[in-house]
Amino acid sequence: MHEGLKDRKIICIDIRSFFASCAAADAGLDIMRTPIAVIGNLEQKGSIVLAASPMMKKKFGVKTGTRLFEIPDHPSVHLIEPKMEFFVRVSMEITRYLNQFVPTEAIHVYSVDECFADLGGTEKLWGPVESTIKQIQDGLYNQFQLPCAVGMGPNMLMAKLALDLEAKKTGFAKWAYEDVPQKLWPITPLSKMWGIGSRLEKTLNNMGIISVGQLANTSLVTLEAKFGVMGNQLYHHARGIDLSELGAPLAEGQISYGKGQVLFRDYRSKEEIMTVVLEMCEDVARRAREAEMVGRTVHLSINYSQDAFGGGFNRSRSIDEPTNATMTIYKVCEQIFDEFYDHRPVRKLSISITNLEPEYSMQLSLFEEDNWKVRELGKTMDYLRSKYGSNAILRAVSYTEAGTARKRAGLLGGHKK
Repeated sequence: MHEGLKDRKIICIDIRSFFASCAAADAGLDIMRTPIAVIGNLEQKGSIVLAASPMMKKKFGVKTGTRLFEIPDHPSVHLIEPKMEFFVRVSMEITRYLNQFVPTEAIHVYSVDECFADLGGTEKLWGPVESTIKQIQDGLYNQFQLPCAVGMGPNMLMAKLALDLEAKKTGFAKWAYEDVPQKLWPITPLSKMWGIGSRLEKTLNNMGIISVGQLANTSLVTLEAKFGVMGNQLYHHARGIDLSELGAPLAEGQISYGKGQVLFRDYRSKEEIMTVVLEMCEDVARRAREAEMVGRTVHLSINYSQDAFGGGFNRSRSIDEPTNATMTIYKVCEQIFDEFYDHRPVRKLSISITNLEPEYSMQLSLFEEDNWKVRELGKTMDYLRSKYGSNAILRAVSYTEAGTARKRAGLLGGHKK
């Protein structure tokens, strides 16, 4: 099953309760023994918990998303407001620290609190890989007071699975290809497997697939017929196979969410064009939310009118935190548009988000406390559209002359029904 596959030395490092750990270190507290909650705004009782220490979760049941007024009034509890610049600086220093062991190209920062590194070839410098990992863990704690868990595997996927399914409990776990039947296949429910959300899990359960082992032994033809390229990914991931290079999207062959449309007429001003862009961003974001996925890379394609001799541009931009929020995607599109648009009339637009990952893996942003509200609002709007139709709730721009959403709601595949 795994013959001919490279047995690399990939590790995935997770800083435990990163934001709470940083806040604890800054305040001179022990993150593993002290109940700590990072709060967006201590002056607002409805403000939410952005991060909680392990003891806060274990002793008081306080976790990300808990409201300030729900936190027990206990003398051992420490409530701390975030210092965003400090947290980002710490994340950058961690990457710099890892650079002592491996070159820059062997490090892939996956998120602010999680990264991959390829330790292949370091044996000649630092000795056995397991010893190097222990040295990295000790150094992160001694220098930064940040405890971490490390998963190790022959590829990015296996390293991530070792981290999520074992190392976060034990501190370190090494998974090899021969461990797949004993460690990966018994996993159930399926949502514990990286890349499988609750909706996908339900669909698989309805197919009689309850465990990862059953998924691995389901015919590739069956999975591809049901899920397309995602079925191919599910089949190979369930067998611990991932051919991604370090730094590539973790989900090999992953899908994207996009929308393209030919405009009813030439659009000649930024205001008109961005009206349609906003409508399209809404649709792209909704589809990503329904699939419980978020993306890091936004693509915008503009095609000019043939009356202006055609042409156009196709550009993309990656962001630090994955998203499925309409306005976040829109703002990236606007940045790209402002940089590359040359004021010719536009006739065709395309937007997509790629570099996807499951929504549950997304770290709640400390930079925008309202992110939680935005996510809930987006899901509410999606529910209303699903129940009452795509025109049930629209943004105000859709009622302007430039808006296309109302008219296109009466089309199927871009054509009249």
